[in-house]
Amino acid sequence: MAAVSQRPSELLRRHGLRPKKEWGQNFLGDARILGALAELTGARPGETVVELGAGLGHFTRALAATGARVIAVERDRDLIPILRAELPEVEIAEADAKSFDLTAAARGERIVVCGNLPYHLSSPILFHLLDHRASLRRAVLLLQREVAERVAAPPGGRDYGVLSVLVQLVADARIGLQVDRRAFTPPPDVESSALVLDFLSGPRAEVRDERRFRALVKAAFMHRRKTLWNAVRGMPGAREALERAGIDPKRRGETLSVAEFAAVERQLP
Repeated sequence: MAAVSQRPSELLRRHGLRPKKEWGQNFLGDARILGALAELTGARPGETVVELGAGLGHFTRALAATGARVIAVERDRDLIPILRAELPEVEIAEADAKSFDLTAAARGERIVVCGNLPYHLSSPILFHLLDHRASLRRAVLLLQREVAERVAAPPGGRDYGVLSVLVQLVADARIGLQVDRRAFTPPPDVESSALVLDFLSGPRAEVRDERRFRALVKAAFMHRRKTLWNAVRGMPGAREALERAGIDPKRRGETLSVAEFAAVERQLP
């Protein structure tokens, strides 16, 4: 595995490769940061850890050092031979992180998911995790700092939005680590943060129809400056649901807690 210990720039040069800008490839090779990220996963020996977007295998190696069963998911065919040659003890899955079957990988257990995600794929992958949450114990995702802060934001501020509510319905969210842009090859234009999600055994509040809940939340934040009364007027029965749930229709979506959104959803016809 010696090659994985090389800096990303050296490893790329050795194999005649360049980062694919259109794929959002920004490789992380700092051993100290990688070790801290691996520690955030809380991975235990024998536990399954799925890494989404394994890249050149630097984070993969740090994860494997925990003794966990690591499945490294990577869609770039140019990187698959490097991963398989340098990390023979790791299961390499040539697949798209947005559609990889996490439930099948879990084998009936609750597993850990992690990765240094391309910034433009953050939202699709987060929604993918939500769809497979019953099989997840924890997620550690390296994201654009602005996105990570939005997901972990409490009600009442500008950062609080759709992702905040949908994720926090089913998980505890926090920022575990700040990562300087200069730690990456090539450096991205923005700073990064490690978002830690601890998935709950059940929703934080009762929701009768998850699709309807998502639609309600999206409507509430579609026009942030509008009151709830105006924001949800396109949803049949939503205005009446606000009243039955005891929510002041003059409030704005960013002021409602997860539990309050759930209360409104339960009152929808």
